[in-house]
Amino acid sequence: RIGSMNMLLHGVENPDVRYRDSLAQDHAGEEDRYTVILANPPFAGSLDYESTAKDLQAVVKTKKTELLFLALFLRLLKAGGRAAVIVPDGVLFGSSKAHKELRRMLVEDHKLDAVISLPAGVFRPYAGVSTAILCFTKTNSGGTDRVWFYDCDADGWSLDDKRNPLLDEAKLGPVPAAKLTADEHAKNNLPDLLARWRERADSETKRKRTEQSFSVTKADLAAQDYDLSINRYKEVVHAEVQHRAPKEILKELATLEEEIQREMKTLEGMLG
Repeated sequence: RIGSMNMLLHGVENPDVRYRDSLAQDHAGEEDRYTVILANPPFAGSLDYESTAKDLQAVVKTKKTELLFLALFLRLLKAGGRAAVIVPDGVLFGSSKAHKELRRMLVEDHKLDAVISLPAGVFRPYAGVSTAILCFTKTNSGGTDRVWFYDCDADGWSLDDKRNPLLDEAKLGPVPAAKLTADEHAKNNLPDLLARWRERADSETKRKRTEQSFSVTKADLAAQDYDLSINRYKEVVHAEVQHRAPKEILKELATLEEEIQREMKTLEGMLG
């Protein structure tokens, strides 16, 4: 009832909300049904093999709910269907066989479109875990050439438990009523994220890995064992620091020492 009310408040007049365990064997049988899936599934859970749908276990042998839900969405989508799914960061770089196989599957067997890293604290006060959005298309025949990455640092709201707005209402959200300045962009990355998403197959492919968004080839992903964490590919440019020559520093220290000795002798003379 709460879910139905929430959807009504957001303009969905006839919501079809069902109370069910989507991962259970009892509810199998909805393959290839949907064209779009938007999901923020529960994660950090663990299920028994016996109670989990067998067709999901056939996709990826695991007890972790965050991986099982990804397998579920691949099962539910029609060929050509698209999904945007929020996952914990562990899905991006987990080293278990199930983690690696699911990432390989998204890249090699389907079309992984984007990995959008969300700012830590975006789900506070309910959860503080770091998360990302995986955007993919079910193809059953591959199609990944490049994967677009975006490092979202700010969503317009404070990242503490209070989640207060950092900008005027007209400048919040992905489509603000007014254009953002560079300083305002630092507080709300969403308009830039949306604009660059639309260019992910064009101008975004030419951006350097030192920038907030860039793309990575499938070959590079495969070389890194399909690690999808943005920090694996982002390049950090360190500012060049000019250091003085050691001899110059030693000479200056010697001069200071001489001055100290002179002042000490002067002080001794004053004390008699």
